[in-house]
Amino acid sequence: MPQQVDYLIIGQGLAGSLLSWELLQHGCSIHLIDNQQENASQIAAGLINPVTGMRLVKNNHIDTLLPCAKKIYQTLSQFFQTDFYIEKSMLRIIRNEKENLSYQKRCHDPSYLDYLEPHLAQAPRSIHAPLGLIQQKQTGYLLTHKLLSHLKNYFQALQCYQACQFDYQNLQLNDTITWQGISAQKIIFCEGYQAINNPWFSYLPFQLAKGEILTMRTEQRLIPQMLNYGHWFIPLDAHQFRTGASFEHNHLDTKTTLKAQAQILATLSQTYPALSSASVEKQQANIRPTTRDKAPFIGLHPKHQNLAIFNGFGAKGSLQIPYYSQHFVQHLLNQTPLEERVNCLRYDQ
Repeated sequence: MPQQVDYLIIGQGLAGSLLSWELLQHGCSIHLIDNQQENASQIAAGLINPVTGMRLVKNNHIDTLLPCAKKIYQTLSQFFQTDFYIEKSMLRIIRNEKENLSYQKRCHDPSYLDYLEPHLAQAPRSIHAPLGLIQQKQTGYLLTHKLLSHLKNYFQALQCYQACQFDYQNLQLNDTITWQGISAQKIIFCEGYQAINNPWFSYLPFQLAKGEILTMRTEQRLIPQMLNYGHWFIPLDAHQFRTGASFEHNHLDTKTTLKAQAQILATLSQTYPALSSASVEKQQANIRPTTRDKAPFIGLHPKHQNLAIFNGFGAKGSLQIPYYSQHFVQHLLNQTPLEERVNCLRYDQ
């Protein structure tokens, strides 16, 4: 076990993993600590969808975020000799006339042409879409659990991974960070929703959201496209699929519920009636580290410059984390200014 490192990283979700990978690529030494509890990244759908919401709004930074995400996932795929990012088209069911009007408006906006087909798609026989289907482009999903597993093995092989519960009280703050005999220049917290218990960063306005996802199987042969109908549908192969996700802001625990399952199954059956008899193989729940202003929290603590945070990516982590891991590393190593919209200093302690 190393006794002195550049960075101590807390949490091996997607944020901690990709940040650790990026630091290692720049020749930094790290020590990654993870409690090995199932985190939101491990159960996430990993969905990447450039145009979202009832008004079909394009992510403001998609032209920067998406190429970067694809490039990093391709680099990781080449390194580990296995695929992590699956590009797959998505059909969005138009649910009301308001959505249809939003779509018609977007079709006349040149900036949307790379992400939306300008003509409605013909619905497969098995799909109930009386108002039509929008074909979304440059969509796909990340095999997050698979990627995190490969990165964990990689970190273990480098002897920079430690499975244990991080105790804040054991952290000593001086010119350098010291924790259980390990000293570091900086500690970076990538704890997901558990950041609300962090004694240095709990002042940041997280707005947590519990989500539940179903993995299901059917004897029916599935359509090859993903679906978006308020919930989403992702075919994993010809007969297995994932669907979800619920949003719950009040009961923030990681227990699965019959209520969420019923809601997910109801919208699935309405949209894809042939799957009414599909069986649930697995139901999972976790808590998304979403934030009040929908932007992540990145940067150094306002009073302790050797404490940092890289968190708050919510449901868009698979799209945002690759770019912002590079962005943060450039800030750490070269003092490149952080974007104001993501800098945690936008909130006073």
